[in-house]
Amino acid sequence: MTKMPSITDPLKIGTRGSPLALAQAHETRARLMAAHDLPEAAFEIVVIKTTGDNAALIAADKPLKELGGKGLFTKEIEEAMLEGRIDIAVHSMKDMPVAQPEGLVLDCYLPREDVRDAFVSPGVARLADLPQGATVGSSSLRRRAQLANKRPDLKLVEFRGNVQTRLKKLDEGVAVATFLAMAGLNRLGMSRVARSAIEVDEMLPAVAQGCIGIERRLADPMTERLLAAIHDAPAGHRLTAERSYLATLDGSCETPIAGLAMLEGDQLWLRGEILRPDGSHAISGEARGSIADAAELGTDLARRLLAQAPKGFFDWR
Repeated sequence: MTKMPSITDPLKIGTRGSPLALAQAHETRARLMAAHDLPEAAFEIVVIKTTGDNAALIAADKPLKELGGKGLFTKEIEEAMLEGRIDIAVHSMKDMPVAQPEGLVLDCYLPREDVRDAFVSPGVARLADLPQGATVGSSSLRRRAQLANKRPDLKLVEFRGNVQTRLKKLDEGVAVATFLAMAGLNRLGMSRVARSAIEVDEMLPAVAQGCIGIERRLADPMTERLLAAIHDAPAGHRLTAERSYLATLDGSCETPIAGLAMLEGDQLWLRGEILRPDGSHAISGEARGSIADAAELGTDLARRLLAQAPKGFFDWR
């Protein structure tokens, strides 16, 4: 974009069409409107159907890794941006691959929401209250591995779909409980769906959980200036450490990885965990360091965890 957005030349915001994706696009638009004193008509939300959206309809019970991974939900959106059909793209950062297409950059993050996982069940109040041998549904390899590690008695089944689909499955008795992100429920105004929030000491969340990232073309100085006004620096520092950690682990949707960075003044506290998919082994660690060294902090913690992995730990890859 070469000039400020206007009613006649709006900034095009690309997004998936799910209720949560649209809520995040609307939040981004509202922040840009407020930061630059622009009317709503100066922005156009463009819904793009991704391969992942189609795959989810065709094979709702298959693990995401069997359908092609995280890139399923970003490929068409990033292609639209490179082709100039949209100007920016709004993403849930926990779903973003660590590698980006040439010519695109992610350097704008909105203030981070609740990072915790939500425990959702019609009849059980807390994760700790799940009865012996209960059936629990989740599509997240990270959550499944963490559950299998802590509660090997549970029966874990594939559980994918939007909030409404998962709640219907619970009502039908497919499982007695499932998990969602508190951030997504809060953004949808559905926090009541959670029976309880699971503290991070009990279940470390996914890397970048609760954070919205806004992607743009690298050679687009006007859009860069527009987004700089709504970038949240604390979220940026935390994501720098977490995504560096994830990249060093070669993290993907096929790898059970958890990680969370917290700010302590001008210092970062980064915690990490890697697991075998069956939950039979978990390795965790933490690191503290300066915000200025966020990327190095993530890399160093990842290397330490990898060094602790016993022989054969990654044979499943």
